Amino acid sequence: MSAAGLRPKGNRLFLKKSVAQIQKEAAKSELKRTLGPINLMSLGIGAIIGAGIFVLTGQVAAAHAGPAIMLSFVVAGIACGLAGLCYAELASTMPVSGSAYTYAYGTLGEVFAWIMGWLLVLEYGVAASTVAVGWSGYVVSILNDFGIAQAMFPTIQYAGGEGPSLATPLIQAVVSETGSSFPLTGTFNLVAAIGIAAVCGLLVLGVSESAKINNIIVIIKIIVLLTFIAVGIGYVNPDNWIPFIPENTSGNFGEYGGTGILRGASIIFFAYVGFEAVSTAAAEAKNPSKDVPIGILGALFVCTLIYMAVAAVMTGVVPYLELASPAPVAVAIDRMGLDWANVPLASAAGGQINLISFLIKIGAITGLTSVMLVLCYGQTRIFYTMARDGLLPRVFAVIHPNFRTPWIGTILLGILIAIAASFLPISILGDLVSLGTAVAFSIVCLSVIFLRIKHPEMERPFKVPGGIFTAVLGILACLSLAGFNFWPMIQHALNGNTIPLTILACYAVVGALIYAAYGFWNSKLAKGIDITEETTISSPAEAMGRGVDNQKD
Repeated sequence: MSAAGLRPKGNRLFLKKSVAQIQKEAAKSELKRTLGPINLMSLGIGAIIGAGIFVLTGQVAAAHAGPAIMLSFVVAGIACGLAGLCYAELASTMPVSGSAYTYAYGTLGEVFAWIMGWLLVLEYGVAASTVAVGWSGYVVSILNDFGIAQAMFPTIQYAGGEGPSLATPLIQAVVSETGSSFPLTGTFNLVAAIGIAAVCGLLVLGVSESAKINNIIVIIKIIVLLTFIAVGIGYVNPDNWIPFIPENTSGNFGEYGGTGILRGASIIFFAYVGFEAVSTAAAEAKNPSKDVPIGILGALFVCTLIYMAVAAVMTGVVPYLELASPAPVAVAIDRMGLDWANVPLASAAGGQINLISFLIKIGAITGLTSVMLVLCYGQTRIFYTMARDGLLPRVFAVIHPNFRTPWIGTILLGILIAIAASFLPISILGDLVSLGTAVAFSIVCLSVIFLRIKHPEMERPFKVPGGIFTAVLGILACLSLAGFNFWPMIQHALNGNTIPLTILACYAVVGALIYAAYGFWNSKLAKGIDITEETTISSPAEAMGRGVDNQKD
């Protein structure tokens, strides 16, 4: 880092990094253009298929959309497609670590960069907590197959429901025909916390997935879901799809009916966030103007079809009100029975285990583990970039001398993520993630509009079809989905359930206080300090599993 001659001039809160400076930060990466459309599509599918389908689908069907969750996936996929195109244009112009945070810093100014960085905590950190809760559900389910879950995690009762001790969050969401409530359970989700601790431990050691491992995980995920679809079709009861769109009898927004489809889309927006992996790899695409949109739209299209098919089978096998579980695929598989797939196993409950059920649950656990790894990785690198810019304490950018990873920041973030997974239910976590992600995506779309107006001459390897018009549609779509997440929090507060809105308000206040007390006074850009990219990450795509070895000759 070297001192610049003069401090930047202008409104303090809206100081911007120059695009030239951002591109300078990326120059040391020397990225190779080696990825074709199939590689990019695989990258996107691997990152997208995760907690959204394995975890949140049951919650959304039970509480909001019913069988019409299939339409919710379509709505969310369209909104993500608009935002994804905007991501692709920015990534091809500014291929640098920090992703959307850096884009905001270079276009809208420091205060927007801070807001974006704080929103990305929801997109990555809280999302990792959500995945961990779902991961714990599948772990307990598979232990139950072996007859040891009850001994390790005895069932406890709480107001309106029951769950396994030490594998149920402190605050639980109970769904009924009259609405939702958030009783205290008297326990916490130790299993989810252990999952996060294990993943962060690996990240401290510097574990990076290679392209081969990433592709294997992608194949496992797809095989698991296709197997579920193929086997489950024979057990579908069409009566479970009637009514396809359950009637809204409570009068509350988002509790079934047409608004339930929109509310469902706003929650499962979370299921698509992985497409950002494709946009961050734009600088390594062989032909960005052609390959990036194919990768983004192709991944979204394939995943939407898979999601709709899984949701159709799931709601066809199990009545939608019974799917409010962190592991809905496991619930559906167990409901099928599948006696023909039973094999003898002395240690299992009843002396036998269902091979299909076991393999699908193992596949879900494997897939969710990789997603936790990627999300925690992304969160630590976002904080690394913000700390390097002076907006967060230096501790988040301290690199271990041997492992060459931001180890202290990874441990601190791991503790916070584990706490969220231990105490909060998947419904609240999913709402927070989807709300933050939708707002972050709208800022990305706004950044495209700003650059199109202020720097029309800038070279853009990939341009958003429709330009500013498409970006405006992206903003409207994303903010609408954010609103569909925010309004139910207000409704819950008006009905006496203030927990979701209180958590969101506290989160916003904490973010503002950290910036006011630290970031505002320590910003290196405000001090006139030029920041040069110094990172062990050879490319943004590495965070999504391409691996270090593939970046070298």
